[in-house]
Formats: sequence, C-alpha cells, structure tokens
Amino acid sequence: MFSEEDIQQITERGLTVEAVRDQIDRFQTGYPFLKMIRPATIGDGIIKVTEPNNHIDDFHKQLDTIGMIRFIPASGAASRMFKSLFEFSMESGTTEMPPDVNAFIQGLEILALTPDLEQKIAESGRSLQALLELQKYREVIQDILRPEGLNYGNLPKALIKFHRYSGRNRTALEEHLVEGAMYNKDQQGVVRIHFTISPEHRQPFQDLLKSVQSIYEQKFGVQYSIDFSYQKPATDTIAVDLSNQPFRDGKGHLLFRPGGHGALLENLNDLDADLIFIKNIDNVSPDRLKEPTVTYKKVLAGILLQIRSRIFSYLNRLESNQEVSTEFLEEVDAFLMNELCIEYKKPSHVKSADHIRYMITKLNRPIRVCGMVRNEGEPGGGPFFAENADGTISLQVVESSQIDLSVDKNRRLMEQATHFNPVDLVCSVKDHHGKKFDLRRFRDENTGFISTKSSEGKDLKALEWPGLWNGAMSDWNTIFVEVPIETFNPVKTINDLLRPMHQ
Repeated sequence: MFSEEDIQQITERGLTVEAVRDQIDRFQTGYPFLKMIRPATIGDGIIKVTEPNNHIDDFHKQLDTIGMIRFIPASGAASRMFKSLFEFSMESGTTEMPPDVNAFIQGLEILALTPDLEQKIAESGRSLQALLELQKYREVIQDILRPEGLNYGNLPKALIKFHRYSGRNRTALEEHLVEGAMYNKDQQGVVRIHFTISPEHRQPFQDLLKSVQSIYEQKFGVQYSIDFSYQKPATDTIAVDLSNQPFRDGKGHLLFRPGGHGALLENLNDLDADLIFIKNIDNVSPDRLKEPTVTYKKVLAGILLQIRSRIFSYLNRLESNQEVSTEFLEEVDAFLMNELCIEYKKPSHVKSADHIRYMITKLNRPIRVCGMVRNEGEPGGGPFFAENADGTISLQVVESSQIDLSVDKNRRLMEQATHFNPVDLVCSVKDHHGKKFDLRRFRDENTGFISTKSSEGKDLKALEWPGLWNGAMSDWNTIFVEVPIETFNPVKTINDLLRPMHQ
C-alpha cells in the first residue's frame, strides 16, 4: 500500500505505518454508537449546589498546596465567526443584505472592534461614517476582513476584540487574562495559562501579550506565566478517498489532516499541575458579568478537591496491605456508586481480592468536575449515563454524532435531556502518590468521528480522534455540577457579540 516515499512521509510526522494502517481500517469499520442509558438530571448524576461558600472555602484552604493552570484551546480561526460577512462581501451587484448582515451593520456602533475599524479606515483617508451613509457596506466589511484592513478574516478568535470598556477594549485573550487573575493565581500571585495555538499565529499572540501583559499584571497585582503549544503532527490522521484508499494530492503525496480537538489530549498530557481549568477561548464575559463565573469556577475546584481527598484516602487504605473491614468496603462501594455514579454489579463477597482490585482500578483514575448548564436550545453535547465496554454504566459527555438517532428510544432520551455541556471543566491528573497519569490510557479508542470533506475539488473522508471531553476522557472519574447559565456566553458568530451579555 505504501511506497518508500510514503513511509518517509509517515515517519517524518512521528507516525508509524502500523498506526496509519489502523486508521485506514477504522474507515472500513467505522465507530460503534454509544449505548445511552438515561440523561443525567438534578439528583441523578448532576449535583445542584446549595451552599457554594462551603466549596469555595475548600478551594481557598488548599491554595498554598496546589499548583494550578488554565488550559485554553485557542487554535481556531475566526473565519467561521464571519462566514455570513465573507459571503456578502464576495457578492456583487445587489445591495440587498441578508438579515444577519443587516443586524451586524446596525449594531456596528456598539461593537468593540469599531474604534479600530474607524482608525484603520481613517489612515487611508476615508471615513467609516461616510461609507455607512453612502451604504458602502461591502467596502466596510472588506476593511474588517482583509489583510490591508483589520485582517479579522485571518486572525484566530483569541485576537478579536470582544468587549468595550471605558479604557482599552479587550480581545478574547485579554478576557482570559483577567478571568485567570480572579481565581487562578497561586499564593505567590502567579497565574499560569496555557494556550494551544496554530504555529502561524504564534507571533500575533506574542505581540499582543507584549503590549498588554504588564497592564493586567499591574491592574490585578499578579504575574502571568503564559506558554503555548501546537497540535502535534503525530496526532494528524490520514485521509482516504470514498473507496477507503489513501487519498493523494496532485503531487501523489499522502494527505494528512488535523485530528480534531481530541488530539489536544496530547497537549493536556504534557502539563504539570494539580488542578487544570479548561475553558473554550470564546466563552468569556465582560467584567460586569464575571462574578458568577469566578464563583462557580471556585465551586467546581472545591468539589474536585473534596472528592479527590476521599479518593486518595480510600486508595491509601486499600493499598496499605492492612486488613480492611467489610463496613469500610461497603463504604467504598457506596462512594463509587452514589458519588462517582459508577453503576456495576456488586459481588456477593465484597472482601474478595478481585473486587478490591476492581475498586482500586476505578478509584485510581484522573478526575474531572464538569459544569453543566440548563438546556436553553444552545448546540452542544449533553450529560448522560452510558454503558462502557466493561459493562459498567457511568457519566459521559455525549455528542449527537455518537448516538444512533434512527432509534426511537435514543431520540426520546435526547429530548429528555435537561442540561448540556458548556466546556467548563476542572481536572485532577495526578494520582495519590503525586505521579502524573498518562491520560492516553483513559480514552476510549472506539469513539471518534468520520466525516466527508474535500481537497483540490475531490471528495475525501476524514477521521477525528475522540473529542477531548467526550471519548478522550471516557475513562475518567466524572462529576457533573449545575452552573448558572450566566457562566456560558459563547461567541460562535460575530453577531453573538451584539447580545446583551457581551455589552
């Protein structure tokens, strides 16, 4: 199947021929659908917090003993934010605007990007106000998108101006700096943030940080420790044609594509911290709405630390080689079933060596506490109980693509879901001895995504790894906690910035 040149191309990416063959086999076999049992709801898989201050106290008490970092996937380009503007700007002739483009033009005066746009247009001897009065809307939009203008069509979402303030208007990246200073600083006042970015965007990221980092350090009395990583070439996946044969470009070379955000498990695996906060780059709030976000980030961290403390205590006792009582093992069983929501057939003899080993295996895993918001129609995965390969049932974040929606029961279960996943996680990735887990051991290799794409005008099939908070964390201990809808303010299109929560 592969020539010597192919093999060289494969090995240069850090892949093996065997791994690439496995990927091609996966195109043949596909991925099995997940077997859903029921949606997680309040009191059945989702915790409703009644005393947030207790959990915040748990977090504050351990600040001097834990290292923290924020993990922000930020490689996504902003081009999808401006899809409708791109399409309108490339049309010619008619001046009739689609409703979403008209809404953008009408709301332009309140957007954070507008002062920069006015300045850029003025530098060329023109006036934004005059262009608008003359209804030269395409010209205005081109000034936003093109390299000779603001270049927003080629920037990552992190570098787009999101919010207006009386002083400096802020990009999404800057809002993450501010938010991090509010709950992610250690006892020495250091705020660690890790961004995953595309290599071509590193310089613009560094340029922005060079101009603003000291401003926010002085404003909040902190010191930022910021680093970057790229999605690793070894996580790319081979593309195939519609007959599941390796796709080749016009020069006859194999085509590899990025493996989706699940590939970032490798980047996450490289981090060294006791707590890792994960949040999407576009889910930020202006200062007037940050309080609930900060409060519930601390709540999630406090719950995780409390759960982790119990897990570590149980593991230390189970591994101590000392005789343990039936009562103690019953307590651990109850914790696994009621607190970690792992449903399994309880053995008749709980003191058997096999059962003790089983409990150790289930306890000794990475932990994630996931905020879940009430479902108000936003797209996104949801919290469910699902069956695992070993026959147990546990909490999982489930995407619709993982479900066989041709089955009536599955559609009904989806309709019964009360919450969805806003990507609001706090993670613990070290064991009770302080040793980092190899996170790759806890993903479900039987989850992933196959989609149809195109290259050079030819159709192809692409494969993505298990999503970072879906299959990539399938075998983690999982806690779902309800968080207020006010903590979820994503920006998927530019018009989302016109919503009241972004003003």
